Amino acid sequence: MSQSFLVQKERFLQIDALLQRHVSLWQGMPFDCLDLPWRASHPELCQWLDLLCLKELQAYKESPERLAETVKAWLPEAAQLVSLCGTEVEPQNGPEIHCDPHIATGIPGRKWSQITAFNSAIPLSSKGAWLEWCAGKGYLGRVISATRQVGVTSLEWQEALCQDGQAYANQHQLPMHFVQGDAFSPESELLVSHCDHAVALHACGDLHVTLLRHSVKAKPQSLSVSPCCYHLINEVYYQPLSIVATGSLLSLSRHDLKLPLQETVTAGKTVRNKRIVEVSFRLGFDSLQRALGHSDSYLPVPNIQKSLLNEGFEEFCRWAADKKGISIPDNTDFAAFLSQGEQRFSTVEKMETIRTLFRRPLEMWLVLDRALFLSENGFDVDVTTFCARELTPRNLLIQATRKG
Repeated sequence: MSQSFLVQKERFLQIDALLQRHVSLWQGMPFDCLDLPWRASHPELCQWLDLLCLKELQAYKESPERLAETVKAWLPEAAQLVSLCGTEVEPQNGPEIHCDPHIATGIPGRKWSQITAFNSAIPLSSKGAWLEWCAGKGYLGRVISATRQVGVTSLEWQEALCQDGQAYANQHQLPMHFVQGDAFSPESELLVSHCDHAVALHACGDLHVTLLRHSVKAKPQSLSVSPCCYHLINEVYYQPLSIVATGSLLSLSRHDLKLPLQETVTAGKTVRNKRIVEVSFRLGFDSLQRALGHSDSYLPVPNIQKSLLNEGFEEFCRWAADKKGISIPDNTDFAAFLSQGEQRFSTVEKMETIRTLFRRPLEMWLVLDRALFLSENGFDVDVTTFCARELTPRNLLIQATRKG
């Protein structure tokens, strides 16, 4: 049964109020901070954070429920933040998926699991024209086509991916048609107008928003979307979609919109260790450039080849200084600035631990904005999860069916 508009609206407003009340704890740039910025407003919370080692901080980041239970003495609304984001995993409504080895060809294991879970969560719809939005090689489309015996049009920007996907479909006699095109073009809107069911798995930012806008005008029968990369927008600040969200006082920058994406549940130990080294190096270099009077705010440097980290902090600093046109004195105490970088990394991790409480609420705020927008424009809408968080943290599913 579809969730009522009033229920989703009330949930949105409660999350919105909590995000506004605690905005100082989750907005802002941790890399720019030399110390915890809420020592005056939340002294006991800061004292507790100061007692934790990096391993303990990481453990709390991986378990928002445990974190909320622990900090409720200083943040009484922490538990409410977590409870408001609870969703049920969508039951398997579609036909059973037989993992034919041909269908899985070339699809990485984790992606295959995500696709099959997504397909199983889509309600069993009547026959009709299906549109796969931002298709890549059409992995999702091939599963839908093969398991539901339906025709699928797959829209993709990169011609090489279209060619690969079409070649596979032709070889295995799947009724798929690839269209090479720009999702933002008027021609792509016509594809939406000619489909009965549109799907998008992890289409980024404005790409999935464009599909929602087109669907409101073109009136397909149903829509299944799992959003991703909310920060990839053309505007400097987020533009709410729904009438309800337009009334919010929150102002969300692209940096704010990255917050839901900063989860590491799928990252291995080696990746995490490299992150510790790289971030400590970056923050150590930032302390150095501040000492040299270059900038009083965090100075980002470009992405690096990870092999550079093996050459040590001094070489990293010389590389970064060259990129930024900074001259480093010969008598620089690199060990001292690396120590500062490591201390600042600890500060960043403490901030990120508390920000963990607000990652899912902010994502739910964004997803409910999309759901309310569709509800305001003639759809019955459910917001569920299509798989476990361990498979992908981006597991929210917007399932919309046009009324009548």
